[in-house]
Amino acid sequence: MSVWEAVQLCFEAILANRLRSALTMLGIIFGVGAVIGAVSLTAGARAATLARFEAMGTNSLRIMPGQGRGPIGGGMGSAATLTLGDAEAITKECAGVTAVSPEVSTRAQVKAGSNNTSTSIQGTSDNYPEVGKITLAQGRFFTADESKRRRKVAVLGPTVVENLFGKGEYVVGEKIRIKGMTFFIVGVCNAKGAMGPFDPDDTIYVPINTAIYRLVGASSGPRDTVNGITALAADMDQAAQVRREITALLRQRHRLKDSQDSDFRIMAAADIIQSAEETNKILTLLFSSIAIVSLLVGGIGIMNIMLVSVTERTREIGLRKALGATPQDIMLQFLIESLTLSLAGGVVGVVFGISIAFVVRLFGLNSSVSPPWVMLAFGFAAAVGIVFGLLPARKAADLDPVEALRYE
Repeated sequence: MSVWEAVQLCFEAILANRLRSALTMLGIIFGVGAVIGAVSLTAGARAATLARFEAMGTNSLRIMPGQGRGPIGGGMGSAATLTLGDAEAITKECAGVTAVSPEVSTRAQVKAGSNNTSTSIQGTSDNYPEVGKITLAQGRFFTADESKRRRKVAVLGPTVVENLFGKGEYVVGEKIRIKGMTFFIVGVCNAKGAMGPFDPDDTIYVPINTAIYRLVGASSGPRDTVNGITALAADMDQAAQVRREITALLRQRHRLKDSQDSDFRIMAAADIIQSAEETNKILTLLFSSIAIVSLLVGGIGIMNIMLVSVTERTREIGLRKALGATPQDIMLQFLIESLTLSLAGGVVGVVFGISIAFVVRLFGLNSSVSPPWVMLAFGFAAAVGIVFGLLPARKAADLDPVEALRYE
């Protein structure tokens, strides 16, 4: 018997029991679809995470105040241990640093005409567009001179503009009131997009000295404290060396002994990216493992139905053997039937999985279909059809023709 004849017999058997064949393929369909869907979602989440951190700068280091890990130590930001002087020292003494921006932040009610909103106020330096990776949609950023003179100027995020003036409005030159003081709008940032509960677009940027002396109420003098300092290394490869330089410098400035913990923390974007990558890999393996179990269950379903099919067609098998069909012919016939069921389920599963990825995008979530994973899922489905079809095929091939013809 030729392979073509075996394929014809296979389709005749499948079409004779359409509903049963369709139900048999469901396990493979859901398994393949789940693999592709899960990998697409995790790949999309990974791409979105990397895009967010690239927007922040993969070579950035965030220095946060906080006590050490002793029995009475606090967490990051729990102590006012960083100053404007620290930021200036990092700029002057750390050769690997290309830009530094000290930051103070508070939250306040902001008014514009009859509209008001509660938003984040961030005092920062004039080079923050470089450090914070922001671009301007309108106007300009404030200058170093405006910060030195504590000018009441502000750069608004697009969410703030929408809340106070309306979406897309040109607002440069308009006035807003923060804590009873009038600020002039000099610029509007381009949207960066929300990062979970944090929305960087719902922020107003003002000069660091204006924030300290007019809004936050910090004390004057060389110990003016800040909530954090962001430093940029020349590139991501130098971030580790720059972190060591900053650590040594700040420990010296804070007069810490070798036995004392640092009263600050330094977080590198590269470390966060690596952690996110590892988490993503774990999620991909977890979801894929669950989907593969579904494929195996689908394979067991194929084997079960094929065993039922062998029992139902015992007389047919006996007749074919009596007419000259070899055990290899019978085995080939049932293997092709099992493989066809799994391949058909695999094709529908691929379409189902890709559809999941596209539907997810409609709800605003990121997804990315990975061709290698599509091929892997489809290949695994084919392997399942062969492996779980071997037992029924062997059972059919081993039937005695005389006993098979007597079967009722």
